Amino acid sequence: MENSPNNLIFKTTTVLISFLLLGFSVYLFFSGHNSPGGGFIGGLGTAAALVLMYMAYGFKTVSKVLPINYRILTMTGVLIAILTSAGSFVFGQPFLSHTFTYVHVPLIGKMELATATLFDLGVYLTVVGIALTIILSIAQDRSTSEENTSGQDTYSR
Repeated sequence: MENSPNNLIFKTTTVLISFLLLGFSVYLFFSGHNSPGGGFIGGLGTAAALVLMYMAYGFKTVSKVLPINYRILTMTGVLIAILTSAGSFVFGQPFLSHTFTYVHVPLIGKMELATATLFDLGVYLTVVGIALTIILSIAQDRSTSEENTSGQDTYSR
C-alpha cells in the first residue's frame, strides 16, 4: 500500500492543500482583531494543515521535518497570552486592556501594531499545541494498541 497510486495522489494533493490551509490560517490570524478570525480559528487552520501532513507522510517523516514539541508550544502560547494581558498592569490599566500604534514598514507602508495581535499569537500557539498534542496522542495510543493486538489470536481473548 505504501507505493499505491492513491497514496501518491494523496501525498501530492496534501502539499497543495496544506499550503492553502496555512495561508488562509495566517490571513485569519492577522484579520482577527478587526474582523472575524484571530488566534483561535487561525490555530485550528494550522493544526488541520499539520494533521493532514501527518496523515499523508506519517509521524516519523513529519517529525523529522518539523521537530516541534507541541507541549512546549502550548506552554509558550499560554505564557505569551498571560504576559500580554497582564502587561497592562505595568501601565496602570485594567487587565486585558490593549493599545495600538502605527508603524511604517519598508515596502509595505503604514501598518497598525496592536497588543491584541500579541495576545492572539499566544492563543494561536496554544490552540496549535493543544490540538496536535491531543490528536497525535490519540493516534499513537491507537497505533500502539493495534501493534499489541495484531500478534494475538482473535479468539484467545
